[in-house]
Amino acid sequence: MRVVVVGATGNIGTAVLRRLVDGHEFDEVTGVARRRPSTSAGWPYDQVRWHKLDVGSPEAAASLTNLFAGAAAVIHLAWQIQPSHDRAQLRQTNVTGTANVIAATVAASVPTLLVASSVGAYAPAPKDKRIDEVWPATGVPGSTYSEDKAAVEAMLDVVEAEHPQLRVVRIRNALAFQRVAAAEIARLFIGPFAPLGLLRLGRLPLLPSSPALRIQAVHADDVAEAYARAILAQARGPYNIAAEPVLDAESVGARFHGWAVPTPPLLLQGAAALTWAARLQPTEPGWVRLAARSPLMSCRRAEADLGWRARTDALDALAELIEGMADGAGDGSPPLRERPGAATRLMAVARGRLPGHSAAD
Repeated sequence: MRVVVVGATGNIGTAVLRRLVDGHEFDEVTGVARRRPSTSAGWPYDQVRWHKLDVGSPEAAASLTNLFAGAAAVIHLAWQIQPSHDRAQLRQTNVTGTANVIAATVAASVPTLLVASSVGAYAPAPKDKRIDEVWPATGVPGSTYSEDKAAVEAMLDVVEAEHPQLRVVRIRNALAFQRVAAAEIARLFIGPFAPLGLLRLGRLPLLPSSPALRIQAVHADDVAEAYARAILAQARGPYNIAAEPVLDAESVGARFHGWAVPTPPLLLQGAAALTWAARLQPTEPGWVRLAARSPLMSCRRAEADLGWRARTDALDALAELIEGMADGAGDGSPPLRERPGAATRLMAVARGRLPGHSAAD
């Protein structure tokens, strides 16, 4: 069985590669990436046939059609979060790029398409209950990430209606953590100025607390397992993927010796807006709005249909990420490169690589 993974070098992409090449169910794995790993990158990258391609480019659909020919499944993971100050660039990759992948999948008569959706695709919901996959996937207004995920969900609705022979799977996972993605996540959401080495103390001393600030997480390897199981089980439709427990100031504080500080989400959103506008950090304020308004998911459908259950709990996944951030941990692909030292980071800023402005982040 040949599988093509589009966006195969990032956080979830690398975990998916590990799962596919480590198992015996998949004969050949083809990776597509805007920046392919070097020949010395090592496992799992050295087990993959690589193609360099920007999915948002004008020629992408034709190139992907040729590449997808004969594949049993396409897994589409390509997504940009940075540069957050360039909305057009993000939409070109995230929405236009997904449209190109869908068109190529149909043109190449690939029987199965799996697409990375997200908890961020869902409409706002109260945090006092778990929602299942029938909850509207219309996004959280004011979050560019959520708006683009909702746009992708709408495209998938259309392709399912027009091409019923195509088996479409949507994986709606919570925040995905793993050690080797620590440097990438730091670049995408924290920026070059934070002294992350202090995390070696194993403490998060102050944690914003609000009934709205309750989120879910999952280890990237558990997300990858869901993709593999969905292919093998001949599944269709959306699947929520998250681990227990729910992360909030109290649960995280108990694990990392922190104090819960009552904090209105609007205050956090304002602080994010000011620091983002000042180019001090790369996270646009819509991410705070999304964290406060996105739902908590039930994973009963994945458990029943796929036999899926998280092997790593959410606090352990978060601990792995924090330890990786303290060490600047990365891996062999360009997005997962290790975090450089403070002098190198500050020199890059001095040369004009401001947080939220670089597509290479």
